[in-house]
Amino acid sequence: MKNGQLFRAFLLGSIGVGLLGGGALSGLQAKAASDWPELAHPVAKDPAMEARIAEIVAGMTLRQKIGQMTQADIRSVTPDQVRKHYLGSILNGGGAWPSGKKQAAVADWVALADAHYKASMTTDMKVKIPVIWGTDAVHGHNNVFRTTLFPHNIGLGAAHDPQLIGRIAHLTAKQVRATGITWAFAPTVAVVQNPRWGRTYESYSSDPALVRQYAIAFVKGMQGNLTAPDTTIASVKHFIGDGGTWLGKDQGETRATRDQLIRTHAPGYFGALEGGVQTVMISYSSWTDTGMGKPHGKMHGNRELITDVLKGRLGFDGIVVSDWNAVEQVAGCTRTHCPQAINAGIDMIMVPDDWKQFIEETVADVQTGVIPMSRIDDAVTRILRVKMRTGLFDRSPMPAAGAEADMASDAARATGREAVSKSLVLLKNNARSPLPLKRDAKILLVGKGADKVTAQLGGWSLTWQGDETDDSDYPLADDMLSAIRKTLSDGGKVDFSADAVGVDVKGYDAVIVVHSERPYAEMKGDILYPDTLRHSARYPEDRAALDRVSGKGVPVVSVLFSGRPVYANDLINRSDAFVAAWLPGTEALGITDVLFRGADGRKGADFKGRLPFDWPGASCPETARKPVLFRRGYGLKLAKKSGLGRLPEDGVATCPAIAE
Repeated sequence: MKNGQLFRAFLLGSIGVGLLGGGALSGLQAKAASDWPELAHPVAKDPAMEARIAEIVAGMTLRQKIGQMTQADIRSVTPDQVRKHYLGSILNGGGAWPSGKKQAAVADWVALADAHYKASMTTDMKVKIPVIWGTDAVHGHNNVFRTTLFPHNIGLGAAHDPQLIGRIAHLTAKQVRATGITWAFAPTVAVVQNPRWGRTYESYSSDPALVRQYAIAFVKGMQGNLTAPDTTIASVKHFIGDGGTWLGKDQGETRATRDQLIRTHAPGYFGALEGGVQTVMISYSSWTDTGMGKPHGKMHGNRELITDVLKGRLGFDGIVVSDWNAVEQVAGCTRTHCPQAINAGIDMIMVPDDWKQFIEETVADVQTGVIPMSRIDDAVTRILRVKMRTGLFDRSPMPAAGAEADMASDAARATGREAVSKSLVLLKNNARSPLPLKRDAKILLVGKGADKVTAQLGGWSLTWQGDETDDSDYPLADDMLSAIRKTLSDGGKVDFSADAVGVDVKGYDAVIVVHSERPYAEMKGDILYPDTLRHSARYPEDRAALDRVSGKGVPVVSVLFSGRPVYANDLINRSDAFVAAWLPGTEALGITDVLFRGADGRKGADFKGRLPFDWPGASCPETARKPVLFRRGYGLKLAKKSGLGRLPEDGVATCPAIAE
């Protein structure tokens, strides 16, 4: 079998039986989907509201309509420009804060939100239309200083707890509303097929059925009844197939039959629509129908899937929004001029910086008939519908007094801690494993990320990539070192060494080694083929630190912070217990809740997490005969010793070529 054929079979899950674990394909995966389903929508159109919208749209000028379809970044627009150009929406991208201050206070966010809102309500329009502010709140309100950050989606997927996801979504909505913002660009419902993708941690699971359950729970938790002061508009993304690109390349090509698109990549959207989601964001990726041998090009220009399927067959009547400057990737388009995207069915264009030129060129396209007025009226109708449904026409979105407390409330921190404890997956627990650790133990903590909150957060944490930050940006958070210090009782002791150089481990009861990736997000987080998935190849310092403490007669517990499952046989072999902790967020006490015994000395919380993705058994799983070590669904309990023998250690430096 050629390498290309091996990889295609790997994607379909038809080769490579894992050494441990199991679980049959869900019914949704195993059963072929003959067509797009008809869905029940919980939010019905209100005839009186529709009549009011139609009257407003009829009284608007062309420029006012195009303004409503325009979304600009706060770094490139002022409140007065919102008023002058009738802008329908603003956003803050990752790393955009009021006045450019990374540690801007909640009051600064509220003041800016209020200024933009008041500007939108002082235009010369006959009927004033409130502006709506969107933000990437993907694991809590992650752009804002002193906010509780929850585990990224991959960890929540390991928890297998839809009810928990609903609670986190509601707490996130409260955080967002506390800053005067009413729209969150979440949830991501990508069903990732290759962990090379830098956004893998934004995916709950490779199981479409679980993603569908989570989408329903998240949307209901975030949106509530749409009008309550502690609810926020959700945006399911990225429609459709973003998790299935060839070799996991960001913004790449998804090669799938129509049936595979429906049964693998669409269920999250089905769930979100069934939950009443009000906005859908389109994917940067493209789709090639391998069954028909037909390339459809970039999703932002795909009228069949956006208008015919999403708005037609699936009955979505809310806002379809583009991603950041994504229309420029459509054939024949630029970031300011893309009638193809608007005609395909996109209602609001995210054109963060060049929005003035976009307005001018789109007005010209309508005047010359390139874009029909009916398409513009449909887009504006959808925008006004969502704004009315969520109460923006009837009240100011400014938060009530005391809402700032929601940013890091007791409920938020406790729920974050609970989510962390439920997300941990115990992959190895051999006879020498010291788990659960005693609270009066002498612990050596090792690892470059063990005393850094930033190692736990990943991307979309104050900045887009999660870089250019340090622990001073998270004063309320616990890293592993502080969490262990808070957990140990009298007689307990923890010493820390980033690299274990010159440390004699013999005086300790156990060693905890933290392995971690550098923070990353889309594009910069991709592991581009032919690079391997071996963690030690990218972070050799982790392996070196482990080598200095392993095999010295003291049990070693490894904890891995990562945004994806990685090849780590060498690290697993040198550890007596191995824990996949994903990207847990600010509440590391959720880790020590499971690693250590309870305060009374008895066994405390047990491991509950189960793998949301297959765990690779080879550094190049695309071409390996046995690419899977642990199947999705695998996860040990403390009482279960793994009996895992020494694993083969793949020394491949570069993956072999794959035929396109």
